[in-house]
Amino acid sequence: MRVLWLCNILLPAIAEELGLPYSNREGWLTGIYEKICGNTGNPEIELGICFPMTETAPQITERCHGRAGFQSEVTGVACYAFRENLAAPEIYDDGLEGSFREILEDFRPDMVHIFGTEFPHTLAMVRAFHRPERTLIGIQGLCFACAEAYMADLPEEVIHRKTFRDWLKKDGILRQQEKFRIRGEREKEAIKGAGHITGRTEFDRMETGKINPNAKYHFMNETMRTPFYEGRWRQKSGRAYGIFLGQGDYPLKGFHYLLQALPEVLKEYPEAYVMVAGNSVIGNRTLKDKIKISSYGKYLLELMDTLKLTEHVQVLGKLSAEEMKEAFLNAGMFVCPSALENSPNSMGEAMLLGVPVIAARTGGIPSMIEDGKEGLLFRPGDVKGLAECIRRVWREPEEAAWRAENARRRAFAAHDSGRNYERLSAIYGEICQ
Repeated sequence: MRVLWLCNILLPAIAEELGLPYSNREGWLTGIYEKICGNTGNPEIELGICFPMTETAPQITERCHGRAGFQSEVTGVACYAFRENLAAPEIYDDGLEGSFREILEDFRPDMVHIFGTEFPHTLAMVRAFHRPERTLIGIQGLCFACAEAYMADLPEEVIHRKTFRDWLKKDGILRQQEKFRIRGEREKEAIKGAGHITGRTEFDRMETGKINPNAKYHFMNETMRTPFYEGRWRQKSGRAYGIFLGQGDYPLKGFHYLLQALPEVLKEYPEAYVMVAGNSVIGNRTLKDKIKISSYGKYLLELMDTLKLTEHVQVLGKLSAEEMKEAFLNAGMFVCPSALENSPNSMGEAMLLGVPVIAARTGGIPSMIEDGKEGLLFRPGDVKGLAECIRRVWREPEEAAWRAENARRRAFAAHDSGRNYERLSAIYGEICQ
């Protein structure tokens, strides 16, 4: 089977071979890649990979030799770089369709597997390939659903105001929501043009079924990043009151909910503090920081100041897989306060490590974890409910550890690399039959 992948990022294994920087975002792709293209290779699947580059790096240009792509010397995988402005995913570039026709002509795949619907290249590939019965789209998040939940109970004055940075970039919270809506419309068209969908939750099955009831839905879990299959969380007296948040740089992720809940937690546990990973939007030390701050970042700073939380928040920034794992193991719990999620990989990673999990009962999260048995769920936006869940974890450490162990067992079953690889191979076989 000749299978062409369309990815949102340059995979780390390929980047390392080329000596290029890479992102750990969507690092779970590496798990599937390694399974297919291990040291022994795979006789059943011949893989090609497309990935976006803002600019074509010299390392890639030298390897292309006038062709659409280049051959990886380490794995034998055909690799294709295409130009796309990922910083403006709301803008559709018709030229992508031409680039993909070149790639398709060169690789001649039996099927195309598109990972995610968030960027214009998904629709461009669906249009260029134009074979719904051989097109498989893997659902990660859903932009049209994110657009509806984007404001996450923000005050009206915060929604409508603009900082200097927002004016300069012609951005702002309303504009960000509008970008999600635009992306959502193209996402719907792409889903309508695919004959096959993979997903992991009841939420994404139902939502994609409303858009394209004729597409076949294939349930398939993801394989997480390798480091998270080793190591186990233990209760630690020194850092027991750390609350870890995987991301908090835009409203949908609900960082403000956690800040609003924290004062109630501090009444009972004054040692409590929050560690947040990912892009920082609350830097405020230098003049440059102040100029760059967004309306949402300013709102977070206002909350921290009003609620006297500045000393209780640590910004960790972007973390590698190993650094992320260390942050999980050093925390007292993992919290996902998002207004909407489909199947957050950070939660899956926390579960694999046996970290106590608290999450909003939204989107696909109830498909990942059972309330009361494997973690604690609260109504999205319910600040008091969130605070009570946090306190409950610390009040009842034995029960919290029991739930975390149950979640760990479930995560190891759900994210088993061998099982997921066999499932993926079966889906490919069915499509290519």
